[in-house]
Amino acid sequence: MDILLLIVNIFWFIAPSYVANGFPPLMRGKRPLDFGRKVRNHRILGDSKTLEGTIGGIMFGFFIGTLQVIYQDTLPFRLYDMTFPLVIAMVFGTMAGDIIGSFIKRRAGFNSGDSAMLLDQLGFLLAALVLASLVQPIEPYIILTLIAVTPPIHMLTNFIGCHVMKVKNNPW
Repeated sequence: MDILLLIVNIFWFIAPSYVANGFPPLMRGKRPLDFGRKVRNHRILGDSKTLEGTIGGIMFGFFIGTLQVIYQDTLPFRLYDMTFPLVIAMVFGTMAGDIIGSFIKRRAGFNSGDSAMLLDQLGFLLAALVLASLVQPIEPYIILTLIAVTPPIHMLTNFIGCHVMKVKNNPW
């Protein structure tokens, strides 16, 4: 397999997760997922995790994954075999990882919107990979490559979302 096909294969595999993680700010949600509740005077998740964003991320991640499952056999080359159980695991893992990351940040005293290096960039990915690996095996080169490339990709896309598209308040 040549390097270009390896790269395409990695991004093909992670597409539902990346989409599910990137879509929520576009929803511009207003209803906090934690309904404003607090634990020991700290919000459970904060205003940046919204019902609309979570539902939108799940739906759009499923949409992309469904397209992959339906059309993968029409491609002129073979890529990672996407299945509906894999897509479901990845999308729910992505959203759960992001929400758990927010929960951890609040417990650690970070305010909503504060940066927590690596937790912000890798929390969603690691949870998606864990759940996905319960459904079907993932090649180690895919896991290692994604752990290496996701933080800079995440920072770049969040910078664009913050400074170009104006859908985020903070570039992390």
